[in-house]
Amino acid sequence: MTAERHGRIRVRVEGLVQGVGFRPFVSTLAGTHDLAGFVGNDPEGVFIEAQGEPSALRAFVADLERRAPPLALVEHVAVTDTEVVTEVVAGTGFRIVASRGEGVRQVFVPPDTPPCESCAAETIDPAARRHGYAFTNCTACGPRFTIITDLPYDRRNTTMAGFGMCPRCSREYLDPADRRFHAQPVCCPACGPSLRLLGADGRPAPGDPVGTAALWLAQGGILAVKGVGGFHLAAVAGDERAVSTLRARKHREGKPFAVLAADLAAARELVLLTPGAEDVLAGPRRPVVLLPRRPGGPVAASVAPGNRELGVLLPPTPLHLLLAVRLGVPAVLTSGNRSDEPIAHRDEDALERLSGLADGFLTHDRPIHVRADDSVVRVFRGRELPVRRSRGYVPVPLLLRRPPARHVLACGGELKNTFCLVKGRHAILSQHIGDLEGYETLRSYTEGIGHLSRLFGVRPRLVAHDPHPEYLSTKYAFGLDDVDLVGVQHHHAHIASCLADNGEEGPVIGVALDGLGLGDDGTLWGGELLVAGLRGFERAGHLEALPMPGGAAAVRQPWRMGVAYLDAIYGDAPPDLPFVRRHRERWAAVAALARTGTNAPLTSSAGRLFDAVAAIAGLRDRVSFEGQAAIELEQLADPDERGGYPAALTSGRELVLSGADLVRGAVEDLLAGAAGPLVSARFHNGLARVLVRAVLAVRERTGLRDAALSGGVFQNVVLLERVVSGLEAAGLRVLVHSRVPPNDGGLSLGQAAVAAALDADG
Repeated sequence: MTAERHGRIRVRVEGLVQGVGFRPFVSTLAGTHDLAGFVGNDPEGVFIEAQGEPSALRAFVADLERRAPPLALVEHVAVTDTEVVTEVVAGTGFRIVASRGEGVRQVFVPPDTPPCESCAAETIDPAARRHGYAFTNCTACGPRFTIITDLPYDRRNTTMAGFGMCPRCSREYLDPADRRFHAQPVCCPACGPSLRLLGADGRPAPGDPVGTAALWLAQGGILAVKGVGGFHLAAVAGDERAVSTLRARKHREGKPFAVLAADLAAARELVLLTPGAEDVLAGPRRPVVLLPRRPGGPVAASVAPGNRELGVLLPPTPLHLLLAVRLGVPAVLTSGNRSDEPIAHRDEDALERLSGLADGFLTHDRPIHVRADDSVVRVFRGRELPVRRSRGYVPVPLLLRRPPARHVLACGGELKNTFCLVKGRHAILSQHIGDLEGYETLRSYTEGIGHLSRLFGVRPRLVAHDPHPEYLSTKYAFGLDDVDLVGVQHHHAHIASCLADNGEEGPVIGVALDGLGLGDDGTLWGGELLVAGLRGFERAGHLEALPMPGGAAAVRQPWRMGVAYLDAIYGDAPPDLPFVRRHRERWAAVAALARTGTNAPLTSSAGRLFDAVAAIAGLRDRVSFEGQAAIELEQLADPDERGGYPAALTSGRELVLSGADLVRGAVEDLLAGAAGPLVSARFHNGLARVLVRAVLAVRERTGLRDAALSGGVFQNVVLLERVVSGLEAAGLRVLVHSRVPPNDGGLSLGQAAVAAALDADG
């Protein structure tokens, strides 16, 4: 024993520091600085006690954040106690101690991550101990959010609790030099979960599950495959018959399917990897990435009909990697559900709900505690533009500028629903729930709120909701007891979501373009210019309001909006277009609805304007999924066309942008024989230009020089690029989405940000 003057510190580390290899990192780091002590988990994060030379302690604390593991997100490092120790036993070492269960829950749960390079290589290496093992993982990868049942993050609090480690896995788990040091889901074929292949009748099939599954797929079969957050339905992407069968069984008429590629080389045969796209595709979130299709790629026409883009993803789990390698060709991979239902994530549920859709089930005995669908992104200027935020992203929190006084729940909207919890500065956005139109989805919604609230210790006292009284999310809010409610106008929530996405508070000139949202005047808004901050907004302008003949039927049947626009422009003398001739028998009746306002609510919706142009141009009279006509119109646009239809901008208390002028321009070109790509491009360009003019007019009135773009229409990268370029050329700073979707999937974050700001102000 040597008597030296040493220091002793207690350290608290908060943030995303559990399930990311942080304790092993701390243990190794302490060794490099020759420190003694211990590290452990508790509900608040990671606690550390360390002793050693004062200079080594200072360097150790600095390295905790500077050299943290790649998956960690260190938000706060606090040295809470310091004392002088004069007697230190040399060589006492540094150890990982048992987790503590007491404390206020401050820790955050990591998302599920795909196999790292080392685990992927090990999984397909014939010489490796885990060759062919579908559950290979380490501290840098593997399931997290979907298997966690409680905190702190220890094996006993995951669905791996029922799988005891074998001696070899235990040695890896306890070896500081091993990459599986304290990896909670560590396992191998001798002690971990196992695969099984079931026939359509639920009976086990003989042979190697992955090999037989690949054979079934190659023979034209459709399989349900259990992923990390739920089941996928898979078929060979190049097999037109199999893909068409899957589409028919799932009643998915035209919505594109995603395609699984084994690696980047295989992905390059399918799509053109644009700048930034490769990093997103192969990154730790492993989303479906929508990219330009490579001509002649090995996919059937029915995978993404009428679409110049293809959604591609790389294997999100070792099981998908094994299946992709064994199959040797790209496979369709789509959510394991029937239309408008949540993804199936329990075996018994999948066998019941996917019966008749799948010819077999490739499943396993590791339970999924929380369902999480695939995330979907586009790439805009080298950055992610989320379309659906779920697996790989959730539940990493976003930081708000100021914390509310109380815990907040934001209930989201009706379509593409998510909810959001706020605790302190942390906004925890849920995984994609879906459209709240059925019992199963509503149950998933309520269960999700309960689970995340328990997991993070949130007891909402302030509840934000959309003002639309018929949204099930609004009804849920009004059914809660002992809470204060705050309604947040739909398009204000969109702009607030963009502000929160960018860490801003405003005010800004907000452009909110989407399908529908209830406006303050009782009409249906959707093409809005707002002067907005987190604490309020004013409507500065909008697209001119037109009737929606048939109400909700006009959303499902875009031709009705075509009639409404042409009747507003031409009255009883509509132009001699194929569109008009096609609907001549029903024209008078639908026009009469528009003129009288009977079952024809007024709307300023940009989405409905896109629907009208798509229908008039002959693209689509009916849609099988939300936004289909607008998506196809974007896909049609000629990227080299720079002409645009002129549109009037009328000044007044509120600016009014003429959508009818854009439709008139399209009609004149169609009558002159112009092709669809030119018409679509000129429509996009004309809309972008009048939006830019309107924003500049608001700038002149207010002096604001920041703009924020949000709403589902801004998933359209053709329009987005033209609006952003126009505004930037005029000297404005433009905020766009990069972490949450501009569509209604980001609505709950905006509601939460508004409620938090108001609560912070008292």
